[in-house]
Amino acid sequence: MNNLDISFNDEVNFLKDSDKDWIPWISDLLLSAKKEIHKENTQEMSINFVSSKKIHEINKKYRGKDRPTDVISFAIEDGLDEDFMSAFSDDPDFVEDIGDLFLCPEVIKRHSVEYETGFNREFGYTLVHGYLHLNGYDHIEDDEAKIMFGIQGKVLREYGLPLHPDQENHGKQIH
Repeated sequence: MNNLDISFNDEVNFLKDSDKDWIPWISDLLLSAKKEIHKENTQEMSINFVSSKKIHEINKKYRGKDRPTDVISFAIEDGLDEDFMSAFSDDPDFVEDIGDLFLCPEVIKRHSVEYETGFNREFGYTLVHGYLHLNGYDHIEDDEAKIMFGIQGKVLREYGLPLHPDQENHGKQIH
């Protein structure tokens, strides 16, 4: 149940340019999220740390939004039938490639100042948010948002990264 293979691509030297040992911190937080959503099979994913210029380009090309953002997720199974996937997930040796996250530490840092949340909490929020998207969670509809933000809030609180008061209610995102 604890298997989560993460490959890192660090174009901005985020992992090297810090006093914190980010890789175990990231792994532990995502394993907490994995446990909360009851994923028992091994998962693999990539996390890419990119510049605001690069995430701006990706956001514009794939989402039609002409601005940098904090995270973009590309889920491998997006749109696949659940019955199709359940045939594989029952196999204990099945490794589920859930996709790729693109994170922009520069934008996350800016948000942490804007929202007065602190970098670690904002980074954790962004990371768990993207991970949940890779696992099929969304927040377009109110009922989906309630589920997704409920899971996200619980994982962050248990990890010592409580949500900003405006993020406690699923309808009030500060992002």
